Amino acid sequence: MVPPMSSPQSTDPAVPQVFDRAFYRLRRQRGQHLGGDRFLLLEAAEGLADRLGAVRRRFCSALDLASSPESRRYLVPHAEQWTQLGLTDRDGGQLIGDEEALPFGASCFDLVTSVLSLHAVNDLPGALLQIRNLLRPDGLFVAALFGADTLHELRAAFAAAELQLRDGLSPRVAPFADVRSLGMLLQRAGFAMPVVDVERTTVNYKNFSNLVTDLRAMGEVNYLCARERRPLSRGLLAAMLSNYQENYGTGHGRVAASFDVVYMTAWAPHESQPKPLRPGAATTRLADALGTVERRA
Repeated sequence: MVPPMSSPQSTDPAVPQVFDRAFYRLRRQRGQHLGGDRFLLLEAAEGLADRLGAVRRRFCSALDLASSPESRRYLVPHAEQWTQLGLTDRDGGQLIGDEEALPFGASCFDLVTSVLSLHAVNDLPGALLQIRNLLRPDGLFVAALFGADTLHELRAAFAAAELQLRDGLSPRVAPFADVRSLGMLLQRAGFAMPVVDVERTTVNYKNFSNLVTDLRAMGEVNYLCARERRPLSRGLLAAMLSNYQENYGTGHGRVAASFDVVYMTAWAPHESQPKPLRPGAATTRLADALGTVERRA
């Protein structure tokens, strides 16, 4: 068992600070005590549990990175011992830390999990490299995070409103990575057999206020470093709501909101894992396998 300890946030000046991590932690902490539905957290945790169940292996020592307390119950049955890192003292973790500066040595765990947290990390390549290093050979990493098209309706509605009333755009919705980029980051970090897939959930909200309530409950408000600090003006809010209803309304005041959850699965390399064949090492022609005739161009 890894003893409890704490870790500061990474402050590498070479890493662009897109997300205000202190504000993100504060909103995550407050969100647990607000009204609203945190169903996406449970949905993503259930998706990770399904992928772990397909592995058909119970792990010995596991680390969970900043998942919400209610989502961990889906993951607990898949490992004997858990170390739980929380972003705040309200997360119910055994230690408080940050994904950008993990307080563990090399080869500490057989399994690392994360549910809807890594999308708010500034140095995601560095975090993945740290995760890879603390996994034992043939250890597994599984994570769920928001993908590129999450809340694309809200982003477009704000952009249209600001172009209508202002000279430029303000950052309102966090930028999220796409599937291809995440797959490349896993490879760069040294993981073997990476698999990245995405599942979209489109929610038909009764009104826009219900969407905001759910986002606040998950701590997923605007935590960008470049966000505007002044309150949203009534004129801009009205224009945004008008654009939202016009383009993404579903009738009777309802609005649609899309959430793309990207699932990452990857392994720490081990000699027992299947290896790709060298180019030119194939012994069977593709045409023979397909039962077709090969013709020269």
